[in-house]
Amino acid sequence: MVQEHKPSGAFRAPESALGALAEALDEAPEAFEPTATRRIADDTESSRASRGWWDRNADEYQEEHGAFLGDDRFIWGPEGLDEEEAGLLGPADQLEGRDVLEVGAGAAQCSRWLAARGARPVAFDISHRQLRHAQRIDAEAAAPGPSGIALVQADATTLPFRDGAFDLACSAYGAVPFVAEPVRVMREVHRVLRPGGRWVFSVTHPVRWAFPDEPGPEGLSISGSYFDRTPYVEQDDAGRAVYVEHHRTLGDRVRDVVAGGFRLIDLVEPEWPAWNRQEWGGWSPLRGGLIPGTAVFVCERD
Repeated sequence: MVQEHKPSGAFRAPESALGALAEALDEAPEAFEPTATRRIADDTESSRASRGWWDRNADEYQEEHGAFLGDDRFIWGPEGLDEEEAGLLGPADQLEGRDVLEVGAGAAQCSRWLAARGARPVAFDISHRQLRHAQRIDAEAAAPGPSGIALVQADATTLPFRDGAFDLACSAYGAVPFVAEPVRVMREVHRVLRPGGRWVFSVTHPVRWAFPDEPGPEGLSISGSYFDRTPYVEQDDAGRAVYVEHHRTLGDRVRDVVAGGFRLIDLVEPEWPAWNRQEWGGWSPLRGGLIPGTAVFVCERD
């Protein structure tokens, strides 16, 4: 059933459903070693793979990166660009009372930052395990009571919200890189935004697809064509995709934004700051000082 966003921020999954979900999530995920390849993967296969991968790997991801992301920070990518300083959604003191949709929210760290500034966020993700971590962070918080963040599980290509439900939408590496047809996400976000609404999302910088996903010197030599748009796929022994990521060139991303009905008003390529000495997969201080790792698209709805 399609559920509409409640502007009060009180929209939540039924407690009975969350309880059943919690029991299911306590079961240990099945372990296996996938094989990496490059091949076509459509929207259905990509969606199924993303849901399964994040449900299996959410615990490890939050354990490895949770301290860097924080419980209530808004970080746009591995470089550590913080919305507190960047202000890509607009001035922080103007977020109060605004309805905000976070697409691919994970454990809802960004939504929690928004809620602390008086916004009414809805944290949306395809993975129930990721949203379970959002519940865990709320339960462990020192302050009594829930954070007021609505948690919704569904697919980003079919948003379960009414037209014009939100003032702002944001996504820090969520959903967009993992769908075969990103224009569908753009059009859905456009639909649920009010006129003049801002849509800001970050993805892996497209130029990185020409380099190996390695943080050291071996990651500085071009290993493939920047123009090869064949998806990166990890698959099981039966050939079923268990992880899919889709490459789009920088021009492709701009055209997707425009085809979705938005105006691109800024494109931010964060530089690697001197204070950040961590490695995150293929991101590192070495590579970050030479090539961009993240692209943040700042868009507005007419």
